[in-house]
Amino acid sequence: MKNHLKLWVMLLGIIFIVAGCGANDSASEKEKDTNADKVKAAEANKPEDDHRIIATTVAITEIMDKLDIDLVGIPTSYKELPERYKDATEIGSPMSPDMELMLSLKPTDILSVTTLLDNMDVDFSNLDIKTQYLDFTSVDHMLNEIEKVGKEYNRTEQANQLITQYEDKMAEIEARVAGKDAPSVLILMGIPGSYIVGTEHSYIGDLVKRAGGVNVVTDRDEEYISGNTEYLQQLKPDIILRAAHGMPEEVVKMFEKEFKENDVWKHFKAVQNNRVYDLEETRFGTTANLAAIEALDELVDILYPDEK
Repeated sequence: MKNHLKLWVMLLGIIFIVAGCGANDSASEKEKDTNADKVKAAEANKPEDDHRIIATTVAITEIMDKLDIDLVGIPTSYKELPERYKDATEIGSPMSPDMELMLSLKPTDILSVTTLLDNMDVDFSNLDIKTQYLDFTSVDHMLNEIEKVGKEYNRTEQANQLITQYEDKMAEIEARVAGKDAPSVLILMGIPGSYIVGTEHSYIGDLVKRAGGVNVVTDRDEEYISGNTEYLQQLKPDIILRAAHGMPEEVVKMFEKEFKENDVWKHFKAVQNNRVYDLEETRFGTTANLAAIEALDELVDILYPDEK
């Protein structure tokens, strides 16, 4: 089961982009020698804070932009990325990046996420480059990582401002739902041809809890588990959330077909009451990200439609 989930997570990859630069070849031999000496001298006197950072996910890239930190590597994605990184160069997917190309960029730091640790640590460790795995499994963990990154790269002020912004907004949202009857929620995480169940320990599970909902799966330590429909129906969720990843449009169609052709779903209270919702991928990713506030606002409207 554990291996199955690791493989499943591997399919939820995001791909990298990296920036490169060219060299000027018009100097004379004497000038080249002089320039080479200058380069060597510059390298010898390279300041400690002169980082060359590769961010391996969209979430990390967006956060680094907010912290005013330059990157030499960023992921490619259909999602719109920060303008400051527009000259980046693609180096491959997070699960199988072009290591040779990454090395050519001479990075000092590689930033990934803990959900990819088991899959990528061996490859990155072989590069002999400092690699950090940021814990984005919940909003609180993401804010803690922002604080750490801010301190490490001398961006404490920007990090504190960003953290305060999110803490204030989340406190406001949680105050809105305080004391309300909490609906029970089933989270389905899908990719083409398959889906698993998100527990309260998953990122979307964390959002549901903050929005006032109760995950129907509360007795497991994993972020995701497998679950047959008969078992899930016995949990009697008030609401079903379907998150589509990998190829979102295809996954939505898969879910629609599954709910139409599998008769068990017809017995779910959430289906009978028309309380099944498809979550948009850019707001509801597999890890915490800067869309958390918008996602929480949307979840409150889903969980408490009469409060709109």
